[in-house]
Parts: sequence; structure tokens; C-alpha cells
Amino acid sequence: MQQRLDYFTRAPELMRAVLHLNEAVERSGLEKSLLHLVKLRASQINGCSYCVDMHAHEALEDGDSLQRVIMVAAWRESPLFTARERAAFVWTEALTNVSESGVPDALYAEVKAELGETDMVKLSVAVAIINTWNRLSVAFRAIHPVRPAQG
Repeated sequence: MQQRLDYFTRAPELMRAVLHLNEAVERSGLEKSLLHLVKLRASQINGCSYCVDMHAHEALEDGDSLQRVIMVAAWRESPLFTARERAAFVWTEALTNVSESGVPDALYAEVKAELGETDMVKLSVAVAIINTWNRLSVAFRAIHPVRPAQG
């Protein structure tokens, strides 16, 4: 499999704007660990290998456990995640799959009770930007690095 094109070189001004928004999300005040997990979950849903690889490794490098990173794909069945992380996952899934069922009032109320309005807005922008990266990477086949086996 080959990358189709380098979207950074084809639309540099737009990509600088995407990078700028991404940097604003990183400075938003949301926990770095939460952002890694949310980005990983959205990337799993979207089938973006480049971003799954990146955000799994970033989470590990920033001190999250291998077990938690692996269990993001099955977070509902795992006791490893906090109520705040669970709310972030359910919100991430709803926004990533918004065309399937929208965002029901009950889900909105549940997430708002756990995260609060300000963090819901910050998280929503974080989900929007990772979905942007996922769509670019999947559309143009960004290829994740192949890392040596660890053992």
C-alpha cells in the first residue's frame, strides 16, 4: 500500500490552519491523557491506522499503561477507565458517528453531568479535529511507521 498524495504539500495554507486548531486543542486545558485516549478511540472507529499508531504510542510515551491503551477498543467492558473517561468515550463515539443516530438528549445530559459544559465544548472540538485528521489520512492513505518488534 502506498500513500496517495502528501496533502500537506498540496494545500499548505489549509493544513497550517488544521495544525493551528490542533495546537489550540492541545492547549485547551483538557488532560493530555484524556486527549490521547479520545483520539485513539475516534481513530479506531474511523479505521485510521496512521492515527491509531500515533495516539497509542503517544499515550504510552506519556505514561499510560499498555493495558489501558489496548482496552480502549473495548472500554465498555473494562474497569480500567474513570467515569470522566467513559463520558468522553461515549461523546467521542456519538460525534464520530453523528450521521447514524445524532446526539440524543439523554446522552447529552449524561455527558454534561460528568464533564460540564466548557469541557464538552473543548472535547467536541478535539473530536472534530481528530476526525478531520482521520478523514485526511484515510482518504490519502497516510502510512503509519513500521516499528521493529519488541520482545
